[in-house]
Amino acid sequence: MEEKKLDINSIIGFVLIFGILIYMFYQNRPTPEELEAEKAEQEQVESQKTEESEVKSQNPLEPVNVNLQDSTAVANYQSEIGAFGYTAPKEGNTTLENDLVSLKISNKGGQIVEARMIQFHTYDSIPVYLVKDGNASFELTFSTSDNRVLNTKDLYFEPSLSDSGDNQVLSMKAKIAPNEFLEYRYEMKPDDYMIDFALRSQGLNGVVKGDKPINLEWVLKGIRHDKSVQYENRYTEIMSNFEDGKVDYLSATSDDEETQEDVQWISFKQHFFTSILATKKNFKTVDLRSKNLVEEESKDVAFTKDFGASIPLALEGGEFSESLNWYYGPTDVKVLNKYGEYGLDDTIYFGWGIFGWINRYVFTPFYSFLSSMLPAGLAIILMTIIVRLAMSPVTYKSYLSQAKMKVLKPEITELGEKYKDNAMKKQQETMKLYGKAGVSPMSGCVPALLQMPIFYALFMFFPTSFALRQKPFLWADDLSSYDTIMELPFNIPFYGDHVSLFPILASIAIGFYMVMTTGQNMPQQPGMPNMKFIMYLMPVMMLFFFNNYASGLSLYYFVSNMITIGIMLVIKNFILDNDKIHAQIQENKKKPKKENKFQKKMREMMQQAEEQKKAGKR
Repeated sequence: MEEKKLDINSIIGFVLIFGILIYMFYQNRPTPEELEAEKAEQEQVESQKTEESEVKSQNPLEPVNVNLQDSTAVANYQSEIGAFGYTAPKEGNTTLENDLVSLKISNKGGQIVEARMIQFHTYDSIPVYLVKDGNASFELTFSTSDNRVLNTKDLYFEPSLSDSGDNQVLSMKAKIAPNEFLEYRYEMKPDDYMIDFALRSQGLNGVVKGDKPINLEWVLKGIRHDKSVQYENRYTEIMSNFEDGKVDYLSATSDDEETQEDVQWISFKQHFFTSILATKKNFKTVDLRSKNLVEEESKDVAFTKDFGASIPLALEGGEFSESLNWYYGPTDVKVLNKYGEYGLDDTIYFGWGIFGWINRYVFTPFYSFLSSMLPAGLAIILMTIIVRLAMSPVTYKSYLSQAKMKVLKPEITELGEKYKDNAMKKQQETMKLYGKAGVSPMSGCVPALLQMPIFYALFMFFPTSFALRQKPFLWADDLSSYDTIMELPFNIPFYGDHVSLFPILASIAIGFYMVMTTGQNMPQQPGMPNMKFIMYLMPVMMLFFFNNYASGLSLYYFVSNMITIGIMLVIKNFILDNDKIHAQIQENKKKPKKENKFQKKMREMMQQAEEQKKAGKR
């Protein structure tokens, strides 16, 4: 049997791909300089907030819980809130509902206290709620002419529900007189996740102090929806659109704060669902904050992150008016594309640079097309086959490079023995041999690097594709989450409390691929990493890494590696001819080889280093 030889370049290429992936995954970690600048900026923001809180504390109004059955308590409440006591306290909620979303708006605070997705449920068959049981708050804080500091969450609003064509309109008014009020106006259209929302005042110029801005505070704790809370939390983050189209996001892995200017929308994104507040005339400044609530994988964790946004609203002539929109719905690119005026599809993180471009404009529409005709799992398999066939020329180039290196192996070994005591001379002669034979030692890595954009784009596609959510295939109940063939009675660090089959199959396929491309005999070379150890480590790392990832991603890697193995077997047995390759190399050696500038520079540098080494020995 012919002995299989080591192809270092193929291993290096694979490790480079994995390394670049990890780099991209953690690319948003701030540098020490950025942390220092952020700290200085945060100190300035905290100083400003302290000054504002000192002003507010002059006469703050504590949250009021009024016993509406007690006339004395009601009278005391009305006395505390001053002019706004005109609106009689009355508990209750008003429901706005279409075929997509159901909203409950409370009389107290005039705000949304429940937002339910009608067509979706969680992994355990519970309806998907974005707002429920006090996890969110939307409130205005302002100062009055009689030195009170009022918060709308403590005020009672008077509801008025009407129709405008097919639209439902809810007006919530906190009055100081019959025609003087603070109004929240909600308008819900049929078959639409977007809600028109207006804030305005009428006749409050003598009540609200005009020398201080009104502060809008929106907070939300992300309710858990996915089977793996850590996996869901990885894609739960605040995103914002500012300065005419720029998109930024706070860290998804740690606590973070940021101040943005000229903001068009704010998205509290919860993996596959999002709550968005958008404005038609842009917010001048917005203070954003995100606090991570997930410390470990646990079935008992109910919330992922604590989001907050503080927005100052300017008064004009003692009054204010803001035209806004609420979006409570899925992070589905097909749905978000309908709101092109806001560019809400940017709330989906497709990936960085060219990787995101490939994901957004190639794989997302391509998969949507395939899944419109096939079940989700079969659509993934067909897409994988097409992608691998399209990349087969690159695979051919890589395998051709391996074959050339294999033909040269005896000569390289001979040079190693001849110059075993002179590493520099050995390197010079090896490079000279490569040049004569017309072989580039880097040609095995380049094809692998060319596949990197495809690799990373698909890595981002599967976890963020709403089209995969709760789509079953074979033993997997949901291709957007991990599959389970066994529940463990304990938790294995970095692995989890379950066994997923698709990652096991993908790791086995990767192991076979590495054995085929690197061989069994892998001698340790001085100065080089232990390649045999890496060959066995990589599949194990992939197994641990993907056990809690989307099963659709593991399915892709399993099918992709099996197809690649098949293509390489065909290339090896039916396309490449080692005798022809050897003859071609020998023919190349006879031809005069002209050095390019890089090769000449490298040769000169090696010669110079060799001369310096000899001079040092004297």
